[in-house]
Amino acid sequence: MSFVKGSKLLSYIDYRMRVTLSDKRMLVGTFMAFDKHMNLVLGDTEEYRKLRARAVDGKQAEEREQKRVLGLVLVRGENVVSLTVEGPPPPQDDERLTPGGPGQARPAGRGSAVPNGPGVGFGNGAAP
Repeated sequence: MSFVKGSKLLSYIDYRMRVTLSDKRMLVGTFMAFDKHMNLVLGDTEEYRKLRARAVDGKQAEEREQKRVLGLVLVRGENVVSLTVEGPPPPQDDERLTPGGPGQARPAGRGSAVPNGPGVGFGNGAAP
């Protein structure tokens, strides 16, 4: 499957994005992934919503904004109204935690071949 229309969205991976939901909430987080249904994965997400205080004695109610830290979030595409860029991705460090380049493949775990035959305690009891 190719993402011809998704290529524009693909360029915003790792950006800080603001997502407006159909219930007027806003999520701000690191844009990590999406699919053909516009389901989104956001990391380090914060939720913002506006709360209205009740009007008392004819006074106009004040609106205040409530913030909640959510972390890693999967947003159903059906609820997404808009997607806006909040900030660029973090700068890439030249130093990596692990060295780059080709590695060496070795079998590991169950079903892997034993390189030098059976170990001590198998077969005729003689050490290899």
